[in-house]
Amino acid sequence: MPAPHTEWTVGMLHEIPDDGQRYEVIDGVLLVTPAPSLLHQRVVLRLAQIIGPYVEPLGFEVLIAPAAVTWSERTEVQPDLLTLPLVNGRGVERFEDVGTLGLAVEVLSPSTARVDRFTKRREYQRRGVPESWIVDPIGRSVERWRPGDDEPEICFDSLTWQPRAAAEPLIIDLQEFFRRTHFE
Repeated sequence: MPAPHTEWTVGMLHEIPDDGQRYEVIDGVLLVTPAPSLLHQRVVLRLAQIIGPYVEPLGFEVLIAPAAVTWSERTEVQPDLLTLPLVNGRGVERFEDVGTLGLAVEVLSPSTARVDRFTKRREYQRRGVPESWIVDPIGRSVERWRPGDDEPEICFDSLTWQPRAAAEPLIIDLQEFFRRTHFE
């Protein structure tokens, strides 16, 4: 019987057949998550609808998972939502063509909370992602993390984001946002 893999690579990750699960690898460790819930997807879609029109004039595009962010042969993640800088006013074919994120967002699910809050969040900080959010649809809050943070800023009422200093900030009314994603 062959020995189990103890060190995964991005190449090995890409050889896994599509079975509806999401596969990621961080520092050679394989992460597997099941298909997300409807609430999870509703939160991701609504955020994309809010963030997309805001970031386009600023020179970014918004994407939702699955979208591979490959940082090395041993690290590839799929944020639930991400923004990428445009190159010459256009989106790129591969993450490696820009190599940086403007924003990474993870939406918590019971099966992903630990990985999202610790493993992936730390990776975003380590890679210098200017801002990452951990959205908790059940707790109706957003944790905002920046590269040097030891503790998150926890937002319940509103979330203000300004990826470019000269731009007007995006202000998301979180109470209204969660009312709409929960159909209240």
